[in-house]
Amino acid sequence: MIKEVIVVEGRDDVTAVKRAVEAELISVGGFGINEKIINKIREAQKRRGVIILTDPDFAGEKIRNIISKRVANVKHAYISRKDGTKDGDIGVENASPETILRALTTAKFQLQEKRKEFDIQDMIFFKLTADSRAKERREALGNELGIGYGNSAQFITRLNNYGIIKEEFVEALKKVDKEMNYGKLND
Repeated sequence: MIKEVIVVEGRDDVTAVKRAVEAELISVGGFGINEKIINKIREAQKRRGVIILTDPDFAGEKIRNIISKRVANVKHAYISRKDGTKDGDIGVENASPETILRALTTAKFQLQEKRKEFDIQDMIFFKLTADSRAKERREALGNELGIGYGNSAQFITRLNNYGIIKEEFVEALKKVDKEMNYGKLND
């Protein structure tokens, strides 16, 4: 699995990159880059490193520049306009898996073994699923850890991919529970 988190513009780009490599991705939603997304990218950079892979057009370059100015030391992967164009549409989503892998290789990604520190049993035990307030707790915990909100499966993946350790997880959950007036951990 690629160690760095890959930042792309949209959902179709996520799909295209996942066809090429196994990696954690952040979609910025085009020009919808807000402080919440920037903070998520900063957290990814701090924990794993970041590779920006945006469309080979004006908008893609503008997004790349916005992120680069606000998040230090990111890596850059590029695809050519030719490799990213299909039926007059330009974008990462049009690139072949080989083209995407070549771009990421040029950006000098690192590999790491896939972690499996957290699983569904942890989600159940810590009341992050199968509980009336599970969604609310996952959202608060995701914000506290800087990994964002996700459903149970996405949350497990992010906990593992971002290198969250159990001690960090439990401390963050205690803080969240206190703020939510949830009571003691696992009451």
